[in-house]
Amino acid sequence: MFTQLKPEIDQMKQMVRNYVEREVEPYAQQIEEEDKIPQHLIEQAKELGLFGISIPEEYGGIGLNAVGKAVILEQLGRTHNGFVSLISAHTGIGSTGLVKLASPYLKDKYLPGMAAGEKIAAFALSEPAAGSDATNLETRAVKRGDKWIVNGTKHFITNAPVADVFTVFALTDKEKGAKGGITAFLIEKDFPGFTIGKIDKKMGLRGSYTAQLIFEDCEVPDVNVIGEVGMGYLSALKILGEGRVGLAARAVGSCDKLIELSASYAKERKQFGKPIADNQAIQWMLADMATETEAARMLTLKAAHMIDDGKKVIKEASMAKLFASDVFNRVADKAVQIHGGMGYVADYPIERFYRDARITKIYEGTNEIQRLIIARKVLEG
Repeated sequence: MFTQLKPEIDQMKQMVRNYVEREVEPYAQQIEEEDKIPQHLIEQAKELGLFGISIPEEYGGIGLNAVGKAVILEQLGRTHNGFVSLISAHTGIGSTGLVKLASPYLKDKYLPGMAAGEKIAAFALSEPAAGSDATNLETRAVKRGDKWIVNGTKHFITNAPVADVFTVFALTDKEKGAKGGITAFLIEKDFPGFTIGKIDKKMGLRGSYTAQLIFEDCEVPDVNVIGEVGMGYLSALKILGEGRVGLAARAVGSCDKLIELSASYAKERKQFGKPIADNQAIQWMLADMATETEAARMLTLKAAHMIDDGKKVIKEASMAKLFASDVFNRVADKAVQIHGGMGYVADYPIERFYRDARITKIYEGTNEIQRLIIARKVLEG
């Protein structure tokens, strides 16, 4: 059920796999050292249609379903996670709201450019006082004539310094709060009163930039409301749910790469006159890595299939994100152990994957929040 892909999806899977191995991976170390993605890689990704995998064909995208996106993101996860973040933040939470909830006017205006990669997208929900508690927004939007005036600050926004369009959530009715008082807006980088803060210095994800968004009487046309006024919080939950499946798929791809690197190293590295792969301790680590990764893949594909079937995936998406990100961190830790000192050296990819794995347990909903969501659904029966 989960492993049989449509021929066109399987073909694209192989194409992306080849692109990752032949084009992106040779530049992974350069991305890490320069904290910058070479422009030619971005142009190649545009040509392959990777910025439009979530966008319907009628707007110039490829229009993959959830399973197709998971398969492609898994392949992208095999290389530099900073590079993958640029694309996945755009195709995931950056695009989903527009595709599923926006008016025909907004879709016609923005989606073709986003599909071509000419307009990079970002998703702006988190604030200094509203991280895990997304209902505690302080960014406000007030209606004045045919415009909304937005004031507030968002932070840790992926793609912020390079994005052209932002899905931004603001409080429009304080009394209603999350129950009808939060609205989603499509805001362009050049709208009056909108500025980007300084780029954050992070532990990992080099080449993927995050920054603050600052709104000071930012003017947003009324036609740029995404979905219904006041229904933004429900929209955010839907967007994040699907985004978590994509994040899980990326983590699975990274695990696959780490297992391959570790198995290869274990067969080559000799201690006491024999390859360390002959040691039961190493074999058991590889066995655990492979087993948990396959389980994460199945959880991810199950959630993706449910999305395609039109089912609610709140619990399943949280399970996939929780388990896959935890597995990614465990696999990365074991990969460092298998490589020994080489796994701790920055010249080798293991060290990079180890650092990049850590954020997956935090963004798009911390794993503690995922456990709360899952537990509530279990208790509901």
